[in-house]
Amino acid sequence: MPSFRDLLKSTRERIREVDTSGAAVEVAGAGTVVLDVREPDEYEQGALPGAVHIPRGHLESQVEGRIPDRDAHIVVYCAGGTRSAFAADTLTQLGYTDVASMAGGFNKWKDEGRPWRTPAVLSADQRNRYQRHLLLPEVGGAGQQKLLDSKVLLIGAGGLGSPAALYLAAAGVGTLGIVDMDVVDASNLQRQILHNFDRVGERKVDSAKKTLTAMNPDVDVVTYDVRLGADNILGIFAGYDVVVDGTDNFPTRYLVNDASVKLDIPVVHGSIFRFEGQASVYLPHHGPCYRCQVPEPPPAELAPSCAEAGVLGVLPGIIGSVQAMETIKLLLGIGEPLVGRLLAYDALDESFRTFRVNRDPGCPACSIPPDQLVIAEYDELCMPHPIAPPPAA
Repeated sequence: MPSFRDLLKSTRERIREVDTSGAAVEVAGAGTVVLDVREPDEYEQGALPGAVHIPRGHLESQVEGRIPDRDAHIVVYCAGGTRSAFAADTLTQLGYTDVASMAGGFNKWKDEGRPWRTPAVLSADQRNRYQRHLLLPEVGGAGQQKLLDSKVLLIGAGGLGSPAALYLAAAGVGTLGIVDMDVVDASNLQRQILHNFDRVGERKVDSAKKTLTAMNPDVDVVTYDVRLGADNILGIFAGYDVVVDGTDNFPTRYLVNDASVKLDIPVVHGSIFRFEGQASVYLPHHGPCYRCQVPEPPPAELAPSCAEAGVLGVLPGIIGSVQAMETIKLLLGIGEPLVGRLLAYDALDESFRTFRVNRDPGCPACSIPPDQLVIAEYDELCMPHPIAPPPAA
């Protein structure tokens, strides 16, 4: 019967091994995937920068989801070079064509003074809370840590902002900013699920913060109890990764659009009207912006607010949830966001339709250099005028 040494020897004869010097050259190459197969407690104490962590015991079941390209150049390492040798052999059997095991492992790499870092890791409580995320190869521990490090600004703590904020907080987005200068009214409670009857009369941002921090203590809720205007929007937007637009009027939508284009911050748009809703993603300089989609607002008499026309309470829950999903996709870099597409939902016949939206080469916002874009108020845009209305937004 072969011994462990015999098995290791035959394995090393089948794989390609590189020493730490050779590994350093390969790791520096473009497109190289560095794979750490040590146990979680070893990984938490230090790892090569940018390493993909899959414990050796989970390699067969997880690697295809974490490293889908079987032709990728992979440098795999463990503590001393033994587990990585077996891992390299397993990867070859799974069809990976370009795999090398680093002899000497992380211990030798570290002793030689080569670059390493202490990775940000989830606590035991966080691993339990986000367990269903961790099971998804598209998210995993690295993706969840990215969500915790992310900052999302929500414009409005109302019908759309409520479900979007709740799901983003539950997902573990680390910082949620909320802009709203209104107070909770009893008429809000039919759809604005961040609030409750006991908080009628409270500032909406304060009510929202109570709900979100009670749901997830990982989330830092930053409140802005101000009117969003040309004088403060750039300062408020600065530092955020994504803006979720739940506004209900055209002047603010144009203002949000122009600030996002100027600062290069994606906007996840949502709008609702009676039984219909829409959602889209505006990725500055990579797709159309809101002005490309709606060059001119409709006359005020053709664009009544929810307070004037009514809205089914469930509707903003659906559109706000779509906004939360699109935000998470942007933060994680997964899937196909609604860039250049407008998703339209009709609650009465329960239908979704998607429309293509193209960039306007003459757009006054996204067709000019960002430093030439002037941030201004647009209240006059919604005064009655004879221009025919564009498609609903």
